[in-house]
Amino acid sequence: MYSLHTKRGAFSLLELLIVIMLISIVYFLGFNGVEIDKNRPKALTALNLKSTIEQAAQFSGEGTFICINHCKNCYIRDNPSSPFKAYENKIDLTGSTVYTLDAQETLQPIQEKRYQDEKICLEMHFYRNGSSSQLIIENAHGVYFLPAFFGEAQKVESLSEAKELWLKNSRLVASSGDFY
Repeated sequence: MYSLHTKRGAFSLLELLIVIMLISIVYFLGFNGVEIDKNRPKALTALNLKSTIEQAAQFSGEGTFICINHCKNCYIRDNPSSPFKAYENKIDLTGSTVYTLDAQETLQPIQEKRYQDEKICLEMHFYRNGSSSQLIIENAHGVYFLPAFFGEAQKVESLSEAKELWLKNSRLVASSGDFY
């Protein structure tokens, strides 16, 4: 007895092309514009500034990082004789005010320096021994203490708390026997 329905062993070429076309359409509609790149750094913020710069492709272990135009545009260079190159990744430091402590332990906004005829709003030096400039950054997101030697950047409640952390770190470094 022969059946009207015979058993087929495979898809026809036309059926296979239709399936591939449908999968392609779904893929392009669903993933169009989605960028899957885990190596791309996060936006540069006060909390990740030091670690992000140290991992940047433009960084070679020593250098200077500056921002201008109310911290909207940033630049990096390997050494004092190298020219600055634009920092190419996203930046979330807009409107930051950067402070240091003077000899009288008073908070001072960074000195009036200029680059490309714009006021430098952030300047951070990185050294081969793993240290960097110690800074306090204040912006719309909060107040942050960036230590020079040990530890990560910290978000604090106020400028006075950041100043206390600065002084504490300075005392620890001054009594260097505590680290050996």
